[in-house]
Amino acid sequence: MKLHITDQLSVTPFTIEDAQALFELTDESRESLRKWLPWVDRIQRVEDTRQFIEFANMDREAQTRLIGAIKYNHTIIGVAGFNEVDWTNQIAKIGYWLGFEYEGKGWMTAVVRELIHYAFNEMELNRVEIRVAVHNVRSQKIPKRLGFANEGCIRQAEKLYDRFVDHTLYGLVKTEWKQPTEDELI
Repeated sequence: MKLHITDQLSVTPFTIEDAQALFELTDESRESLRKWLPWVDRIQRVEDTRQFIEFANMDREAQTRLIGAIKYNHTIIGVAGFNEVDWTNQIAKIGYWLGFEYEGKGWMTAVVRELIHYAFNEMELNRVEIRVAVHNVRSQKIPKRLGFANEGCIRQAEKLYDRFVDHTLYGLVKTEWKQPTEDELI
């Protein structure tokens, strides 16, 4: 899966050569990422990132997970894609994160919009889900902007280091998808 979003913004499959840049982005953003992502403490060396890329690429080959590097002007600024693809039920679960210095520019909304388009039109899926920690207000804005329905709270959905957090489940089905215009996304 390779997505061309704008002339500057894209999502591309990981390569092993991305390991150093992705590790540095993770390391620089460690404090902000750790608030909402349970895997951050396991990434301590470039080798940890390299192993992540290898597993992600194996999952891509198996088509069970399709994630890649978000690049702005060829610089890795985050990660996005389908953390899980359920081909039997035609459902994809979107996950995403940006380096802290790249937040708030509207890039992630554009990326997720293209992921939805890809899921419904290229993969021919019927449903897309996004799960967000209930207190992660910034991340919840993305599915809200893109027309997802708030389908409720999943209690204690994820262990985040020393505590469990609830998730809000956002869902969108193909028949409801209306591609928003740029003006509607702001």
